[in-house]
Amino acid sequence: MTETIKNINIDLLIPFENHPFKKREGIEKEELAESVKENGLLEPIIVRSFSAGTYEIISGHRRVEVCKELGIQTVPAIVRDMTKDEAVIVMVDSNLQREHLLPSEKAFAYKMKLEAMKHQGKTYGQVVHKSRDNISDNESGRQVQRYIRLTHLIPELLKLVDEERIAFTPAVELSYLPENEQKILAEEIEYTDATPSLSQAQRLRKYNEQGGLSIDTIFAVLSEEKPNQKEQVKFKTEDIRKYFPKSYTSLDMQKTIITLLEKWQRQRERNRGEAR
Repeated sequence: MTETIKNINIDLLIPFENHPFKKREGIEKEELAESVKENGLLEPIIVRSFSAGTYEIISGHRRVEVCKELGIQTVPAIVRDMTKDEAVIVMVDSNLQREHLLPSEKAFAYKMKLEAMKHQGKTYGQVVHKSRDNISDNESGRQVQRYIRLTHLIPELLKLVDEERIAFTPAVELSYLPENEQKILAEEIEYTDATPSLSQAQRLRKYNEQGGLSIDTIFAVLSEEKPNQKEQVKFKTEDIRKYFPKSYTSLDMQKTIITLLEKWQRQRERNRGEAR
């Protein structure tokens, strides 16, 4: 795999086709933008030659977006000679190193990498889960396959997983429901303002396999009181929206609030220490 380093006009850079990693509009992006303003782009992006003198971005989509917004015209890049499958693997591996990844990002990234490795003949057929390091250095093949199951969820349910309203393990169970039943479930979640626990998700899957999953059944399961349900503090979005940029999602707002509370707690601890 040959490579060269060069400065490339930002207009010649093309996003990787169907890459699963979403743009970040919250604190992460603000910190990245501040770093680029102060220090420039310290780490070159990775690209491969594409058609008509353009380059496909393999790693560095967020950095390129920030540079565009800051009016930067050229960026340093490592140009590698790669096939499509090699590019997919590098793209996934480089992004999996990021600190905060959504379940949906991992799910589609693992799926893309698995398919690329199959094309290269680097998997073990139906027993890929037995090779721990085949797809991920940090997660077992079984866990990787569970993430890939999330790609079978409809977007409405997958969004709830990303927002941490549906936990990972129940989401895996729900991924076995047919698309139409998932749509009904999403509507009932919205109506009841409740999401299924693991045991409830398992029952919904079992009812479906037995041919007995109806709207009434879904409603009845979601309406059950969960014995381990903890008291929650809830805010109406319209009450706190004015304190955040319009581009912030509910998850962005939640992370910002937690970050600010952590800073407040550290300040309180410092104040107590100084008062002693």
